[in-house]
Amino acid sequence: MTDTMLRRNVAPVHAAIETFIDESIALRHDFHRHPELAWDEHRTGGRVADLLRGWGYAVTTGVGGTGLVGTLRRGDGTRSLGIRADMDALPIEEASGLEFASEAPGRMHACGHDGHTTILLTAARYLAEQGTFSGTLHLIFQPAEEIGQGAKRMIADGLFERFPCDAVYGLHNWPGLPAGKLGFVDGPAMASVDWIGIRVVGKGGHGAAPHETVDPVVAAAHLITALQTIVSRNVAPLDTAVVTVGSIHGGDAANVIPDHVDLKLTVRTFRPEVRDALQARIPELARQVLAGFGATAEIEQRAGFPSVINHPAETAFARDVATGLFGAEGLIADLAPRTASEDFAFMLQARPGSFLFVGTGDGAPLHSPRYRFNDAVIAPAAAFWARLAETYLS
Repeated sequence: MTDTMLRRNVAPVHAAIETFIDESIALRHDFHRHPELAWDEHRTGGRVADLLRGWGYAVTTGVGGTGLVGTLRRGDGTRSLGIRADMDALPIEEASGLEFASEAPGRMHACGHDGHTTILLTAARYLAEQGTFSGTLHLIFQPAEEIGQGAKRMIADGLFERFPCDAVYGLHNWPGLPAGKLGFVDGPAMASVDWIGIRVVGKGGHGAAPHETVDPVVAAAHLITALQTIVSRNVAPLDTAVVTVGSIHGGDAANVIPDHVDLKLTVRTFRPEVRDALQARIPELARQVLAGFGATAEIEQRAGFPSVINHPAETAFARDVATGLFGAEGLIADLAPRTASEDFAFMLQARPGSFLFVGTGDGAPLHSPRYRFNDAVIAPAAAFWARLAETYLS
């Protein structure tokens, strides 16, 4: 589907969005030029708040730090709906070559949160100006997703008590999936993530006399190899898990055996039982493997966030809305779960809802300095949010 086709595809559904889509695209480019990291989304949040107020939303700022919620009530309907977008950028030096590339050194919207924010704002404008519904709509603009803290802090600040939601929805753009098509996953949709640090402690010495040392480099190498058996020999074949050693640091000189080597791991799973099992098994394996070399392990485990588990009824509802809007050809059939992670998981633990994906076509992956968000998906994705809100609050 070409960019032009994507933009025209939404016209029969919500022609009003097409009348201001160029303004939305310009807004997205502005967000992209001015990326802000977690807990520093002041300019972004300020622009979002000003736009929402101008469209008639009641805006509450400072929710869980730099988060904000825009509320629009219509009619006497008793149902309430939450839709969430994330706002923060990444500490990445941009290499996209875009004319509106980041003006902030070392910061970039490399995950498309500028696009997510713009999509929700585009839907917000339509709903305020021409939307037909009866009930309460809460638009949640979340900070600090990239560090996995924003959703949890907004919830702790009373998000769903202050802004009750019968259901909550979110989306993420995904390079490599057909541009403009929506993908839905039943049950676990994205993996949990946890971090483990392992310090391999040995006894350093001169490289010419390794027999007088306990070499942590050799021990660490064997441990990394052993860790590759965690999934294949500790996780059932029909389950999924990923154990990645992403960092290894030890020593400074070629002829000196260091005292220790540091490993950093990420662990991802879909099911809570598998997550718990790996959190126990990895330290156990590390200690036993290292003991065989006379080394010891100092282990630090840091919990990240749980897997994104979509609720059946809310997912079926969203899929039906998308099918009615775009037809079956507008959906990605049998979309597989993603092994990346998302802190929207906390919101789905607190309220029923679903997290979906919108394809952005070919291009660099998420978190790449060459990543480019596809502006052509703003209109259809915004139309989906608008129709979801109108249907849910009908």
